[in-house]
Amino acid sequence: MNPHILRRFIIFCAIATVVMFSLWAVIDYFTASLPGDYEVRQGDILLTDKKYDLALERFDAALKVSPDHRGALMGRAITFLQSGRHDDAEAEFTYLIDYLTKTLGADDPTGHGVLAGAYANRGILYDRSNRPEKALADYKQALRIDAGAVEGPGLAHRIIYGNSRPATVRDRAMYLEQQLALPESERLLRVPELDERQRTYKP
Repeated sequence: MNPHILRRFIIFCAIATVVMFSLWAVIDYFTASLPGDYEVRQGDILLTDKKYDLALERFDAALKVSPDHRGALMGRAITFLQSGRHDDAEAEFTYLIDYLTKTLGADDPTGHGVLAGAYANRGILYDRSNRPEKALADYKQALRIDAGAVEGPGLAHRIIYGNSRPATVRDRAMYLEQQLALPESERLLRVPELDERQRTYKP
């Protein structure tokens, strides 16, 4: 066989293989998704960019096609929290916690991660609104449900977002427990520069 033809044939096969695998990956990505997942991914991107109104629109769109979509409920709650709408955030986190508590199966590790994240995030809300006892209770519950889901961010997240020493749920729970054991006049429950290192959790 002509070596030039063989070479072109091999290159063509290699390109065709790459294209087919890429096409398969894209199709699988969208067909494997549940209703509402695509809208939630869009909302997550907008939330990361602090485009809160647009993020809420996407999370609401997800809930229209999939009522009680837990990713959308969590997204709405975090959006409310980060945009300062604390009453709305508390209501949304509480609804999500109640919903998952009633419907979660024992064989749903992702769901348990979401439930732990909801408790952790509501704890952050209570922390920021000066309700340390409630914050501590939620942090402890998050750790009981799934400690791994509310660990601090990995190395990649720290590099991307420049937060080399984020406060974890466990760290904050231990700190609050120590402070609440002190006489009220000696407590230091808020350290703004440290508190800002807390991150919300969205498994």
